Amino acid sequence: MKTDDLAQVRRTLWTAADEMRANSTLSPAEYRGPVLGLIFLAYADHRFEQVRPELEAMATARRPATADDYRARSVLFVPDGARLSHLVALPEGQDLGRAIDDAMKLIEGSNPELRDVLPRGYQRLEKSILSELLRLFAPLPRQLSGDAFGLIYEDFLSNFAASEGRLGGEFFTPYSIVRLIVEIIEPFHGKVYDPACGSGGMFVQCAKFVERHNESATRELSVYGSEQKGGTVPLAKMNLALHGLSGDIRIANSYYEDPHHSFGAFDFVMANPPFNVNGVDKEKVAGDPRFPVVPKPDNANYLWIQQFNAALNSTGRAGFVMANSAGDAGHSEREIRRQLVESGAVDVMVAIGTNFFYTVTLPVTLWFLDKGKRSTAREDTVLFLDARHLYRQIDRAHRDFLPEQIEFLANVVRLYRGEQVETVDGIGAMLAERFPDGAYVDVPGLCKVATRAEIEAQGWSVNPGRYTGTATVEDDGENFAEQLAELYDEFSRLSDEASALRANVDVAVQAVLDS
Repeated sequence: MKTDDLAQVRRTLWTAADEMRANSTLSPAEYRGPVLGLIFLAYADHRFEQVRPELEAMATARRPATADDYRARSVLFVPDGARLSHLVALPEGQDLGRAIDDAMKLIEGSNPELRDVLPRGYQRLEKSILSELLRLFAPLPRQLSGDAFGLIYEDFLSNFAASEGRLGGEFFTPYSIVRLIVEIIEPFHGKVYDPACGSGGMFVQCAKFVERHNESATRELSVYGSEQKGGTVPLAKMNLALHGLSGDIRIANSYYEDPHHSFGAFDFVMANPPFNVNGVDKEKVAGDPRFPVVPKPDNANYLWIQQFNAALNSTGRAGFVMANSAGDAGHSEREIRRQLVESGAVDVMVAIGTNFFYTVTLPVTLWFLDKGKRSTAREDTVLFLDARHLYRQIDRAHRDFLPEQIEFLANVVRLYRGEQVETVDGIGAMLAERFPDGAYVDVPGLCKVATRAEIEAQGWSVNPGRYTGTATVEDDGENFAEQLAELYDEFSRLSDEASALRANVDVAVQAVLDS
């Protein structure tokens, strides 16, 4: 199917499915599981039909094709009673909800790796809604390729997250943010870990990165995840399966549990953890080697940061989303930050503007650690990037990055690292304008390489705005909403700096009082 045709199918499917929900009594959260389950069923049916003729041709009366034969081809076995064609053809009076529940049980029974993963509760949906959904998805196995099902699943995850607002952000990180993280940590090969994995989007984008570089993700990557919410783990496992990946996803509270024995174990760590969580039991985390310093404030940001750092092996890279306030936090948190910077692990810091996330409208910062840069020319430096003025306005409340913007930012990092740039998305001219000699230079308002001494002079702040300065921007007639968003970004940055200065004053006054 052509790209334009597939894009139209993707839009049509969501529009139709969302209209059905609007005409039902279901909330987006109640509707999400059953719909994603049917997309998964269509994908399993498609893959099964792809290999069935060949396996049946090889079978004999004494040796019929078995579920093991399908699994050997990395294909789920789909019993007759679980086929979409069977479900669509059921008599009018049959209990359709029970039949779909039974289909999910049949698939799980034939594929042990899916045990307790597929959704149930289809009997709670109105029969008319179920019938329409089946008619919507039933033709897909004959119309689409395997990759298309993964894209459709991603579309639905994204749209459900947008519909559910803050709750949606708990299981979904916007793709453009994830792709930027992936492009900067460059997970070509190795073990990837996400201790707050949600619906598994970080793993999927890692796989796509490998495939964009003409390698097999299933051969090159091993994925491991933890997720506190039991209802989200099935979303991740289905997401991995739809993209041809297998992984070890566990239900766990990553503050207190470490099911993957993560200390020093991973090549790559990626995460979008919950921000500013309070109430973590500090007695339970004390003594855990993942948390060498237990921060005094009732805020878990630096527990997450230390956990990500601890999980890396001696050459590992991490990329994660963090609240802006963490970059300037004082007292014990500043001490943790100082230790991280002095260790040489902090590599790149990227400021992101407002409205990129469903959980928070405020700007955030992407942190990148690289233990492999120790004993290199970059050991004593950190690259600060201000990307707050780069975005595409999707609607009044949401932004993302265009592919060329992601490529541009990633290439700035590649220049800083002395790596070969990549210009697949056509940003050669943009790169040449700012880096005419093809080598990294500081660009006011965009990027600055700061030494450890410069960072110490700023109170160990890792807020990019402190280092990059402000770019000169001509009046381009942009609308008020965009101007207001930029002013709010600047206000947030100045507020962060004010908090850091207040912390410095507190320390100075306390020193005088204690003397």
